[in-house]
Amino acid sequence: MEKIKGNTLEIVEEVSYTEDNITTLDWREHIRRRPGMYIGKLGDGTHSDDGIYVLLKEILDNSIDEYMMGYGQVIEVSLKEKT
Repeated sequence: MEKIKGNTLEIVEEVSYTEDNITTLDWREHIRRRPGMYIGKLGDGTHSDDGIYVLLKEILDNSIDEYMMGYGQVIEVSLKEKT
C-alpha cells in the first residue's frame, strides 16, 4: 500500500487485523491500564484536578448518598500520611 506523507510517497506494509489482536481485560486490569478514563490525570496531588482528589470526592459523595438513604449514621474519613 502506498501512502503520501507530505511531499513524499512511502510504501506502507499492510497489516491484517483480526479478533486475535483484541485483548479482553477484566475490570480491574482495565482500570489499572487506563486510569485516565476513570479518574482523569494521575498527577502528584499538587493540583486540585489530580486523580486522587477525584477518588476522594467520589468516596465522600457515595458516603453521603448512603447516609441520606438511611444506610448509615456516621461518616468517618481517616487519612494516613504515608499511604
